[in-house]
Amino acid sequence: MSTSPQSNDLRNRILFTVFILAIYRLGTFVPLPGIDPQQLQVLMEGNQKGLLGMFNVFAGGAVKRMAIFALGIMPYISSSIIIQLLTGVSDYFKNLKSQGEIGRKKISQLTRYGTVLLATVQGYGLSVGLESSANLVSNPGVFFKISTVTSIVAGTIFLMWLGEQITQRGIGNGISLIIFSGIVAEIPRALVTTFELGRTGAISTIMIISIFILLIATIMFIVFMERALRKILINYPKRQMGNKIYGGDSSHLPLKINQAGVIPAIFASALLLLPITFSNFNLSDNDTFLNISSYFSQGQPLYMILYASGIIFFTFFYTSITFNPHETAENLRKHGGFVPGIRPGESTALYIDNILTKLTTIGALYLTLVCLMPEFLIANYPIPFYLGGTSILIVVVVAIDTVTQVQTRLMSSQYEQLIKKTKFGR
Repeated sequence: MSTSPQSNDLRNRILFTVFILAIYRLGTFVPLPGIDPQQLQVLMEGNQKGLLGMFNVFAGGAVKRMAIFALGIMPYISSSIIIQLLTGVSDYFKNLKSQGEIGRKKISQLTRYGTVLLATVQGYGLSVGLESSANLVSNPGVFFKISTVTSIVAGTIFLMWLGEQITQRGIGNGISLIIFSGIVAEIPRALVTTFELGRTGAISTIMIISIFILLIATIMFIVFMERALRKILINYPKRQMGNKIYGGDSSHLPLKINQAGVIPAIFASALLLLPITFSNFNLSDNDTFLNISSYFSQGQPLYMILYASGIIFFTFFYTSITFNPHETAENLRKHGGFVPGIRPGESTALYIDNILTKLTTIGALYLTLVCLMPEFLIANYPIPFYLGGTSILIVVVVAIDTVTQVQTRLMSSQYEQLIKKTKFGR
């Protein structure tokens, strides 16, 4: 039985994605030069909680090994946040966005430049933080700073390129899949740590069972919310052309409860990580660093408030730039579609905007609940950090999106074979 070209294309895309992710995983084991691995292990064991632990998860364990991918894809995400914020307030970026493909290429180019700049600044801060840790760097000085910054920037640029290659030639969103693979790679260690805590009596067997029940329930809840839709009925009037009558059909405008996906959680995490990351590397007696680090640990009010505020803000912000009710209403009017009982044009736009605002509010509360509730458990019980709500959310949502893309390509392949059989299969 012969396979269709689209089936071969899907297989090649999947294999290419796996190959690129394998390269990424290998890169997380390439260490920066001039760092004592034993002293690094001591440093990381004392900083598993808080933002450093979250950063390590997102980087696929590269932080604890201080690899060339230690910054992960976070500089790119931070640069994307800045560019998207500027798109909402700056006329220059608004004009670029309205220019179509040329504008998108220019915005993508500016995002890359911002990534290099942020990676350079963060790489220098990382080198200074590493040098301030006692006996961690073998030969501190200018050469170490230059080699660290160069390695970090090169690693970040290469990682950004890998993500773009997955998006163009693979399956799914490359950046999301890189974060996904990093989190998934840390799950086995999290399970081993959890069972070890149970074996030593640090947590009871009932607690371990409760953790896994809560984990399964959280996954089911995320799947339900991500697949939930609010359908708006759209009618099309009947039109007579000659002796034939066209139109008179009905369709639906589907609106997801969580229109923004996993982006708000990633953006909020990136903003929390950006200013405070390197304070966790400082082991000196500086009270400022110590106070900042204490405020950004699990269960702390400031951490919770900032995290929740970031998620809610980015949920509304990202929804507003990805879905325009006025543009949707105008497209419906041009094609003769209308919502029953609502006048076409501005009234339809206000109607859709009202529904979208309610759905976005529910979506923001849902994301906040999923991301923050496990943090309270982590703060009060010796649960591994890798089981945090943000990690679970990213893994489930990215998996759903990737599977959906695979199913779409499979259905396209099936339709193509069916059409060929209908036209030529005699």
